[in-house]
Amino acid sequence: MAEEENSPLFEIKRAKGRVFYKVLCLSLFVGICFIWVFRVSHMPREGEDGRWGWIGMFCVELWFGLYWLLRHSLRWNLLFREPFRDRLSQRYEKVLPKVDIFVCTADPVIEPAVMVINTVLSVMAYDYPPDKLSVYLSDDAASDITFYALFEASIFAKQWLPFCRKFKVDPTSPAAYFKTIASSTHSSSHAKELLTIKKLYQDMESRIENAGKMERVPEELHSKHKGFSAWDSYYSRPDHDTILQILLDGKDSSAKDVDGNVMPILVYLAREKRPQVPHDFKAGAMNSLIRVSSMISNGEIILNTPQCFENITKNDVYGCALRVVYEVELHGADSLGGPMYIGTGCFHRREILCGRKFSDQYKKDWNECKNIDHMKEASLHELEEKSKALASCTYDKNTLWGKEMGLQYANSIEDLMTGLSIKCRGWKSAYYNPRRSAFLGVAPTTLPQASKWHTVTITYGCFFPGQLYITASSLHSISSKAFPCFHRYEFDTLAAQMSSPWFIPFAYVMLGDSSYCPMEFLWSGGTVKGWWNDLRMWLYKRTSSYLFASVDTIMKLFGFSESTFVVSAKVAEENVSQ
Repeated sequence: MAEEENSPLFEIKRAKGRVFYKVLCLSLFVGICFIWVFRVSHMPREGEDGRWGWIGMFCVELWFGLYWLLRHSLRWNLLFREPFRDRLSQRYEKVLPKVDIFVCTADPVIEPAVMVINTVLSVMAYDYPPDKLSVYLSDDAASDITFYALFEASIFAKQWLPFCRKFKVDPTSPAAYFKTIASSTHSSSHAKELLTIKKLYQDMESRIENAGKMERVPEELHSKHKGFSAWDSYYSRPDHDTILQILLDGKDSSAKDVDGNVMPILVYLAREKRPQVPHDFKAGAMNSLIRVSSMISNGEIILNTPQCFENITKNDVYGCALRVVYEVELHGADSLGGPMYIGTGCFHRREILCGRKFSDQYKKDWNECKNIDHMKEASLHELEEKSKALASCTYDKNTLWGKEMGLQYANSIEDLMTGLSIKCRGWKSAYYNPRRSAFLGVAPTTLPQASKWHTVTITYGCFFPGQLYITASSLHSISSKAFPCFHRYEFDTLAAQMSSPWFIPFAYVMLGDSSYCPMEFLWSGGTVKGWWNDLRMWLYKRTSSYLFASVDTIMKLFGFSESTFVVSAKVAEENVSQ
């Protein structure tokens, strides 16, 4: 028994072909060193022609070499984790922690309400004890259409959750599931139930879309839920009170599905906004969710939905799949203390997000809180009123929120800076990349969207412990832009000295690294054409969006500009997909 309790819960495997990679990597580094030696030893003397061009080329090659070291430090020791599900279930099934899931939306036009509720319904149908699961929707647009959609989803969930359990539905997003069923060639073993639930979903979808087209919720629907009255005093998107509604809760007898089972807690939140008070974008929304959820459910684990992308074409025209990041770099970061929070793929312990520092004596006993009812005897109305104050637009003022607690403010990339602060407090992370993606989202579908997406990502650089890889990428853009200024001189120099032994390291480094990159991309599941598209986007980003972001960041540091962020469009027309 003691042996079972001490047995590992997961195994760690290392990437195959490590010996070949390390030999190649070391040999390439030797070649880079020879290039540096050549530059220093053959530098034209003072007053000779080409001296400054030579110095400029040396600076660029010196930077490229250092950037190469940063890039390959993430590839030196790839770790792949595989959990033992039976052991996990046996040891922790009875003491599973409560999980609070945060879903964020900011614009009902760019992020349609039907898409948002599909995400909500998907996570509500998790194979997890429903009494330990809470789902929070943060609506930063304070849209009554989005609230209406969530209200409709809370009703549909009473049918959808039992259907998912009964037939082991996968995926649990209704839209994705019905699309999968429609494209399936085999007959369904539950055709009658399928037709019924599909009809319910289509009717709900139609009602939500009609409300969206009218840009208002029909008056006759207002009487169906008290929550609609919150919009009676609504002024505008940037000027409104906190709107908080608990649509489903275990205390409420009506919060049971058609089989009589308890359903997960479901909460709608539109935090208070005032024009004269900074709202700190998604970081502000997430911090409001952290505080409100601590009052309502207080789950020990917080999930801010991770995702991969479902709308990526086979050859990934705009290089948005991030194949190498997910399949290589994050696995490599796992051997360096774990990757930082990058806005996707992350579960957090609540206490860490609330500012706790790591100590050697730290040990979490999940048994401590398994029987605690955090909401105690408070009525739902009392709970809603107490929680509203935690989403006030002035709550953060003169507090540690946004600095040492919650997500970091004063930047567009709250996830990267928050991840850095967590690492600075001594915490480590682990990376698990399941074979089947846990979530599927949508990536930018046009060149301007992709460019903006990468510009915002690079504006604030910090990636993994011991590295400044994304920061280096932004500076790398300057070197990429400078390289053409010297390439003609470089070409003339090499062409005149191809018979020289010094030509060998130049040729080896260029051919070796150029051969490794496509092999790595193919190993990550890409195609040859996809690699070529990714290479084109690499050049485009480093000579445009990364460069602009670097300049913007430098100007912002000196107080000359303000960085802005606009949510990427989430729906593409058919011709865009084509």
